[in-house]
Amino acid sequence: MLAIACIVAIVVHLLIKVMPIAEPSRTLIANSILWAAILVGGIPVTIQIFLNIFKGEFGVDVLATISVVTACILGEYLAATLVILMLTGGQALESYAMRKASSVLLALANRMPAIAHKKVDDYMSDIAITDIKIGDQIVIYPHEISPVDGTVIDGHSSMDEAYLTGEPYLISKAPGSQVLSGTINGDSVLVVQADKLPSDSRYARIMKVMEEAEQRRPKLRRISDQLGAFFAPVSFVLALATWAYTGEAVRFLSVLIVATPCPLLIAIPITIISAISISARRGIIIKDPTVLERLPTCRVAIFDKTGTLTYGQPEVTEILPAKGFNASKVLQQAASIERYSKHPLALSIIKEAEKTGLFLLDAERVSEVPGKGLEGVVAKDTIHITHRKSLLKNDPSASKYLPPIADGLECIVMVNNTYAATFRFRDQPREEGKFFIGHLAPSHSFKKVMLVSGDRESEVSYLASLLGITETYSSQLPEQKLEIVRTETLKSPTLFMGDGINDAPALAAATVGIAFGQHTAVASESAGVVILESSLIKVDELIHISGNMRKIALQSAIGGMMLSIIGMMFAAAGLLPPVAGALMQELIDVVAIMNALRLVWQKDVVTDMHK
Repeated sequence: MLAIACIVAIVVHLLIKVMPIAEPSRTLIANSILWAAILVGGIPVTIQIFLNIFKGEFGVDVLATISVVTACILGEYLAATLVILMLTGGQALESYAMRKASSVLLALANRMPAIAHKKVDDYMSDIAITDIKIGDQIVIYPHEISPVDGTVIDGHSSMDEAYLTGEPYLISKAPGSQVLSGTINGDSVLVVQADKLPSDSRYARIMKVMEEAEQRRPKLRRISDQLGAFFAPVSFVLALATWAYTGEAVRFLSVLIVATPCPLLIAIPITIISAISISARRGIIIKDPTVLERLPTCRVAIFDKTGTLTYGQPEVTEILPAKGFNASKVLQQAASIERYSKHPLALSIIKEAEKTGLFLLDAERVSEVPGKGLEGVVAKDTIHITHRKSLLKNDPSASKYLPPIADGLECIVMVNNTYAATFRFRDQPREEGKFFIGHLAPSHSFKKVMLVSGDRESEVSYLASLLGITETYSSQLPEQKLEIVRTETLKSPTLFMGDGINDAPALAAATVGIAFGQHTAVASESAGVVILESSLIKVDELIHISGNMRKIALQSAIGGMMLSIIGMMFAAAGLLPPVAGALMQELIDVVAIMNALRLVWQKDVVTDMHK
């Protein structure tokens, strides 16, 4: 509003100046319009700047106050109004740019419904989402967005979780299945019991980390403040020197106006928010904006294995049925309940069933307790899928009939509490893994690539040989991974990539920690970045986004300063009067802000993986 008031005042002033009104009335009336604008627009801005000075924040905006006061003393009221327009207009442009750069956050905020359908016995009522309590039964109609994290207690449907997980397929839901807030229901009604308050849901956590990321001031912003603190006194000294040498106070004013305000104070934060926004659109949640500055400096890449360099969804290599059980039937029963599971092996079993032409059966009373396995009822048979250690703990005699341990992964299937089969799996390396690792050194200046995993030596060595990694560590506990990362970080900036669960200490200790996948707790403090879709392509996109952000931020800062310096030289030489200087500085600010918005205007991120 203040910027609009200044524009109106300037236009009215210029119109009055050309009107057929006798002097000195015409000048008095025209200047009175500017005096009003200076009082209305200048006083609030000046008060804010003085408050910043009292806080010890001496930047280029201080020059604005000096410029306005000097212009008023010299009778350059139009120049004073233009300086106020630069300040208020710059704030308006910054506000617009921040809104533009934060469009993803706004989309997230506007996505959630305002009400939920609460069911009590046979009655339903609409309540505000904030009134949902743990244990409430919430009805989700077809194609509605789930307002809570909860458990399905009635109904069969499928849900689109791509907005949160980045995975482009529908997830089947049945009684016992978990539902995430923010996901879209399919064609059938579901009744969900709320397991968490809406404020504690996964969707709310994503919103929280997005907001925190936008509010944090990274080191790159502090560098801009330091540059401004250096640039302001230098500009002031140059203005004083010009006045002393020429004896013309107007030149002093012109130099100050051209130096006010330096675009780096606006352009750099806009560039950072733009990078956060475009990353979010790509399924990359920037929790700590300093990552955007640090990532281009990393020279050591350290990978976890499962879910990072592999798909985290091993393929079934062998089914060993127990005596009296049919392998196909056990596979069909196992796949019928695995479609409701989030376990990494679930999709592998489902794909194996589909590959062999088996159709999935209806399942009931599906439950999944961490550490105990998956259980459900299929065609009146109770199916329990667990692991060897759990089975031997409950029944030590099972070692007599279990097949020997082999390389890779395995799970045990029980039918009606009787051992039915052992499924064996092997995880496959990501298709893009070999190229990604091979291009880190030539394209991004990485000096070392390491594989650090808790898996057995044979599995780690097998994967490393496929991907071309020479330095490996196997059978590493979380504390051992942490020590390796700390040691490497002392030598050179490190990038650690893991699943964000067992790797939490290492993720926190690295210069940059990236957590992968839908199984990651997004609100965890361990990683600076969460990539919702487990993909090395996304890592490459992030590297390019951070590199582009740093380049554009420096272009805006240094370019804006250089243009301002050139303008100050013209002003010092008497070639740029105050009004022209103000117009030139306004143009510099607009150019710097437009340059800063280049990131958010990009429709796609061009990376090495896309070439």
